[in-house]
Amino acid sequence: MSKLKKNGRDGIRANSAKFREKLIVIGIYAVFVLLLAAIVYPIVWVIGTSLNPGTGLLVSSMFPANPTFGHYAELIGDTDFVLWYSNTIKIAVCNAVLSTALVAITAYAFSRFRFKGRKQGLMTLLVLQMFPGFLSIMAIFVLLLQTKMLDTHLGIVLIYAGGAVSMGTWVMKGHFDTIPRSLEEAAFLDGATHTDTFFKIIVPLSLPSVTFVALNSFITPFMDFILPQIVLRSSEKMTLAQGLYNMVANETNSSFTVFAAGAVLVALPITLLYMYFQKYLIGGLAAGADKG
Repeated sequence: MSKLKKNGRDGIRANSAKFREKLIVIGIYAVFVLLLAAIVYPIVWVIGTSLNPGTGLLVSSMFPANPTFGHYAELIGDTDFVLWYSNTIKIAVCNAVLSTALVAITAYAFSRFRFKGRKQGLMTLLVLQMFPGFLSIMAIFVLLLQTKMLDTHLGIVLIYAGGAVSMGTWVMKGHFDTIPRSLEEAAFLDGATHTDTFFKIIVPLSLPSVTFVALNSFITPFMDFILPQIVLRSSEKMTLAQGLYNMVANETNSSFTVFAAGAVLVALPITLLYMYFQKYLIGGLAAGADKG
């Protein structure tokens, strides 16, 4: 009799444990669904707004009955959108090249050389990542003003590249640390220099982390508004973020549907880049997290 009671209690416990597991799984899926809705809803709303006739947000619908691409034509034909896009592309390309080069050289130095102050330098780069960039806006403004680089694309590229060093060095250094030193030692025996091993061994074997740094540096000018708004003053040097902001900041002429069309055109190439380089981004983060 006691065995039957014991078996019954064990069965109840097993059933309750399975029930709890099902509740946990359902809860996890519910959270994922809510997160997915929070991500997808704004995207669908912006796309729908860009296809709505009219200019206001209150009359816009996520699924317009009479969709139109007229706002895209108005954006390209009646505004300086093409100029803003070309300025942003120029800054993005220069920033990607310069930032990747600086980060790779810095990471290689910290990974392969032992020198006084190495650990302190690495910790300094780590600490700098804890402070938001806008804390140094005033210092950046004064520095660019004194060096006569205010209202220039060169000035903003240099600022972006300097900020990328503190953020990307740890990721790329972690990847460099995973590359066996024996490969370089064999190259040194054949007469190769550090420059040769850097370009012919280290960089080719570190494409995931290099791609990660380059892509993030390329996307930064598309996403940033504060720094260009402070540094770039001329209308012919504006970036996309500035131009689109000014489009809706005007109280007398705020075309939110055209603004939504611009947001779609900005997000589309960035999304395609992330999708294409997804495996490199994941590989770069994973490799950079292996060793510090």
